[in-house]
Amino acid sequence: MKRVVTIDGPAGAGKSTVARKLADRLGWRLLDTGAMYRAVTLAALRDRLDLQNDQALGELAAKLDVQLPEGRVLLNGEDVSEAIRTVEVTQATRFSADSPSVRRRLVDWQRHFVESFREVVTEGRDQGTIVFPDAYRKFYLTASHDERARRRHAEFVARGVAISLETVLKDVIERDAHDSAREIAPMKAADDARRIDSTGLDLDEVVRLIEREILEPTG
Repeated sequence: MKRVVTIDGPAGAGKSTVARKLADRLGWRLLDTGAMYRAVTLAALRDRLDLQNDQALGELAAKLDVQLPEGRVLLNGEDVSEAIRTVEVTQATRFSADSPSVRRRLVDWQRHFVESFREVVTEGRDQGTIVFPDAYRKFYLTASHDERARRRHAEFVARGVAISLETVLKDVIERDAHDSAREIAPMKAADDARRIDSTGLDLDEVVRLIEREILEPTG
């Protein structure tokens, strides 16, 4: 039986870290959907496309080959694992996420990815609501604005990026408002998702909590 576990939620909630650790603990495959959108965005920036031109973004996405081997992101064969994590790409990725043409293309990529594996942990904004509505288990991970800003700021600092905590906090708040209000695949918890607030929690504790729920019989 194929099993897909979805972890949705806002930026900085710990989705990527939790999903990666959970997949490792379970021995399942990880699908990092955010990396897909970032890869499209990186390609668009390199081609100097108008990021608000849906048709241009869709045509670009249709020509790209994005692969997610374990722990890496390949764009047309190039390892862009670090390049997609820059501030420039992070701030511009919302344009790819807002593009109907890009979203249709990436939903296809995501569903195709899952076809190749029996058990998958996937994280993003719309995995439990749009991409995998019949997922085996669904979780919605969130945290306070301040907590999420601190986490994202720490990630930037660790990569040597000079950016203030205030700037990151402002971006987190604006992204929440934008992602929740967009017409296409707005960020929200699926009706049958288990909501988890990770504010003040060790992310390893969150992983263990989710793991226990996954391994419990469905009844």
